[in-house]
Amino acid sequence: MTPGELSIAFFLQVAVILVVCRLVGTAAQRWLGQPRVVGEMIAGVLLGPTLFGAVAPDLQQFLFPEDSKPVLFVIAQFGVGMYMFLVGLGFDRDEFRKGAKGAAAVSIAGMAAPFAVAIAVAPWLMGHGGLFTPAVTRLEATLFMGAAIAITAFPMLARIIHERGLSGSPLGILALSAGAIDDAGAWVLIALLLASFGDGPQVAALAIGGGLTFALLMVLVAPRLLQALARRVKIAGGVDETMLAVVLTLFLLSAWAMDAVGIHAVFGGFLLGTAMPRGLLASEIRAKLEPITVVFLLPFFFTYSGLHTQLSVLADPALLAVAGILLVLSIVAKGGACYAAARFSGQDNATAMGIGALMNARGLMELIVINIGLQRGVITPALFSMLVVMAIVTTLMASPLFEVFYARRARQKGWI
Repeated sequence: MTPGELSIAFFLQVAVILVVCRLVGTAAQRWLGQPRVVGEMIAGVLLGPTLFGAVAPDLQQFLFPEDSKPVLFVIAQFGVGMYMFLVGLGFDRDEFRKGAKGAAAVSIAGMAAPFAVAIAVAPWLMGHGGLFTPAVTRLEATLFMGAAIAITAFPMLARIIHERGLSGSPLGILALSAGAIDDAGAWVLIALLLASFGDGPQVAALAIGGGLTFALLMVLVAPRLLQALARRVKIAGGVDETMLAVVLTLFLLSAWAMDAVGIHAVFGGFLLGTAMPRGLLASEIRAKLEPITVVFLLPFFFTYSGLHTQLSVLADPALLAVAGILLVLSIVAKGGACYAAARFSGQDNATAMGIGALMNARGLMELIVINIGLQRGVITPALFSMLVVMAIVTTLMASPLFEVFYARRARQKGWI
């Protein structure tokens, strides 16, 4: 496509993405009792080859030509990274320090149990045939399945917590903290897998060392340095255009740093948000950036992932049965382990059940992981589609289970 043709396609894509995501998100809220974010995730899948591409392939190809996907990818990464920056702005560091022990326990359990399942099922999946590519070893299959089962829908979890008004609550802080630690561990597993696939040990070393260094910088050093921004905003009486440009530049550099070391841009945005000074600076930055991020940018993330999702391969009953077994094992391992760890760390039964329901959602973080696996030749389209089903089902489960186990009681008690 020429630059002019790409420009024309882009503007039409944006209009379609906004309308479809808004309509499906609203329908999910009003008719299914789901957060808008779940509807937007489904909208992304509907715009892809699974439905739109099957019903009207020529029109789908016209609206989303292959040449336009790199542009959509960049905007998608920017949107989800910006959203996680806003989530970080609402993150209570003091409450996190109080609940760090519980968050670590939930996170470790949420990694250990899925990894145990991965050790058990990887040989079975490899023996089934046609799920992993022939070059994959048992260790590589285990690493991949461990990451795929353990991953948490961190951006989605954050948005569910935000929409429920739980961002500053003990449950919200514990779930966000555990989800952040949990997903960082899953990305380390992916880095180790990529290292074993020929990228070399420097890939894993860079991911682990770079991610840890950046996190320590944001926790120990950045909050003090960023106080200078808060003082300037206080003197000026608000956030002006120059200050907004400074904050956006810091966000872009943080997202770049995490992408560059092989983790993910969302963690750069989130960690910067947690380090920003609270008060007038945080509140005005949120007021300026949140509407455009939630309404305009974030739907690109869902749509881009949906364009790479194809569920028709599960028409084979044998593959559907394998997908069902994987789904059940994944739910028991992830949700059950996080529930048990939350109880062990001193949470009441309702809170622990709510945490288990939220942590069990995989969402589009799962889609990112399995797209990496598909692109790098670790898995085949058949296993990819099974894991897409797991991502969708566990995400759809999260809100209803959270409502039944925690939110209803929380409203009765006046907690929310």
